[in-house]
Amino acid sequence: MRLLQSAQKKGSKLSKAEKEQLQKEEDQRRQKEEEEARLLAEKDEQERLERERKEHEEHQRLELKDKDRREDELNELRHLLEENQTAVTKWETDSRAKAKWDRYMRCDGSPDPSVQQEINTFINLWCEDPEVQIKPVLKECALALQLLEELEGMLRDQPEPADALRYQETLLSIQTLIQSKLDHSTEEILKWANAHSDIETGNMQTVVQDDIITLCLWANLNKNPRFKGFQFEEVGLGFELPKQLAVSDVAVRILHTHYDHLSHLANLKSQNPSRMSLGLGAREEPLLEGEIPVGECEETEGDGDRRGSTQQGGAEEEVQSVRGSEGRKSAVSVISMKEERRSGQKQLEDAKQKLEENGSQIDTMLEGDDSDSAPTPMDPVIDSYEGQVVDLQQYTPLGGVFYCDVFRLPPQSQQLNGWEMRELLDTGLQPFPYPTEQTQIQGSASMKLEDSGVLTCPPVGVTVTLPDSVLFLEDPQVARWDPEGQHWKTDCISETSYDQAERKISFKMDSFYAFTLLQDSYANMPFQSWELRPLGQDSALLTITAALTEVSITIKGSKCMLQSDQERGLNHILGQWMSPSVLQKAMVSAGVNIFVNQYSDKYVSVNAKDPLIEHAVYEQMALLSSAFAFSWSQWNTQCGHEHLVLQVCEHLDPVPVREDSWCVYLLGVQRSQKLRIKEHSEAFSPELDPGSEFHSTFLHMLRDGMSPAGQERRSHHLFIAAVHRLLRVTRPLTYS
Repeated sequence: MRLLQSAQKKGSKLSKAEKEQLQKEEDQRRQKEEEEARLLAEKDEQERLERERKEHEEHQRLELKDKDRREDELNELRHLLEENQTAVTKWETDSRAKAKWDRYMRCDGSPDPSVQQEINTFINLWCEDPEVQIKPVLKECALALQLLEELEGMLRDQPEPADALRYQETLLSIQTLIQSKLDHSTEEILKWANAHSDIETGNMQTVVQDDIITLCLWANLNKNPRFKGFQFEEVGLGFELPKQLAVSDVAVRILHTHYDHLSHLANLKSQNPSRMSLGLGAREEPLLEGEIPVGECEETEGDGDRRGSTQQGGAEEEVQSVRGSEGRKSAVSVISMKEERRSGQKQLEDAKQKLEENGSQIDTMLEGDDSDSAPTPMDPVIDSYEGQVVDLQQYTPLGGVFYCDVFRLPPQSQQLNGWEMRELLDTGLQPFPYPTEQTQIQGSASMKLEDSGVLTCPPVGVTVTLPDSVLFLEDPQVARWDPEGQHWKTDCISETSYDQAERKISFKMDSFYAFTLLQDSYANMPFQSWELRPLGQDSALLTITAALTEVSITIKGSKCMLQSDQERGLNHILGQWMSPSVLQKAMVSAGVNIFVNQYSDKYVSVNAKDPLIEHAVYEQMALLSSAFAFSWSQWNTQCGHEHLVLQVCEHLDPVPVREDSWCVYLLGVQRSQKLRIKEHSEAFSPELDPGSEFHSTFLHMLRDGMSPAGQERRSHHLFIAAVHRLLRVTRPLTYS
């Protein structure tokens, strides 16, 4: 280097010796640097190996420590769970006995549905009761609906097969009788239609309602060919009539029931493997068969299971709620295949006879065609079967059922020489056929032969304002009831429009049907995030940010309360303390479904996890939910099928959790551990957090660093059961 500097000062070129000297110095410098780098690398490697050796030894030490105490931890957890379950079982037994005694001591004149003699007497007496005035009948129907709810509660308790069969038969008998009584009352009102006609229109229109049933009746007395339709403004229902009906002796009834006595018939059909559709909440037990024992009155179309009630209270609901945390199946009332066949046999025979008659008449009409041409079969213009039938596992009927019927107007009274004369018929309420058989034949032949596209029977228009007790997260869909196939279908409905501001839906049907409004059962899934944090001793808040709304459920003791910023459609259940099972039923009926079942993963993209570890974690989260907060983690999707990742922190104050308080935990079947990474780290790593240990259970993992104040919080067994049930029916670790 000195040679180079000297040469530069002199301004002369380096000699060969100088160049060799410079090269030698450069080589020596490079060798020295390489040696230093080698020594540094060796030192780093030795340190790394030493560090890995220590980490391996520490890892082995922690594994051996975990292995040594594994049996003790598992036994302690098992003992704790069994102790809680024993306490819950005792509470269930005591509550059931108290409920039975309270039912016996009620002394309000209502029968005990569990006592066959009492319920048979009630059914027979009500069947023979000549009362047809609508107000008393609605009161009787309200009592009958309460009995149905008690029967459904007894069926949810999974009684002995013989008792279950008896309860199902009784349930079906009462449902049939309710519809029969409403038909008789409808007929009585229509008999006196001319006495209550409207001065302006010349027709009769009336609305009678209570909290559960709304009856809208319109009688065509004027027969004005310019009549288009009528709106029952006070209840938000209306209809439009074709001209053929506007000049006929007909009456239109729109009967809105907040219960659903039809959907379970479709569920029953789903038990048959040849059927496409899965039934909503289908039971896993084999179906039972039997006859209706007593009180067989007029068979009416569309009787079945009632669902969607939001009635609270009662120890039986609480028992069912807590029992649900131990893996009880969801309760849905079912009826026998024999009853279904018997109730629909006459309708099927009539339909078959009509098809045969129509076919012969159409053949006669086609005989005038060119004899050289081959006959063309009259194919029905319908969609495929699978495209029509509603899958009740994917869609939920909301707001009850709307029965839209047209009847022959009963003979009206005539005044003659001071006498009032009336023709008496014993036929009962008679449906008016629309489209008529002749119109159907002519319309089909016309479309087949001329392909004119002219509708000889215009559709019937219907307008419905959505019930205030239901929240539709998406535009509702309309389905009509097929009484022959016993399922909901989406055919025969057209020109559907929905006014979101007015919450009003309008559509047309090719005839008069019972219909319902549908919503995708999984519109709120998968969840975006969730959090369970304590609010105090035996109190916690579960918040789920779903796909379309955010839901918060406060848990206090064995009761739960729904909280939401969305008040429309939920006012009747917001702020109400209920048992978890009653709250779940009320939320589903109101259109806020965050609950899963055995079919949910077929319709929702889920983060599949090992069910064994998932449900074990829910049990242990419930045990610690008075002292620890739990939350969703983005790393849960990157840890594999056999592991779970969630955020946890001890939290003893009833305030939101600070972001920097969360720690990330990795849970598996064999081991639980605290991770070094945080929720906002750049990448996932299963590296153990320094200073922490392995544990065989999540419970002991969290207890390891628990504060003395947190250890003093021992949760009540009913609170633990309530939290566990909510976690089990929402499954946030899989559905978020």
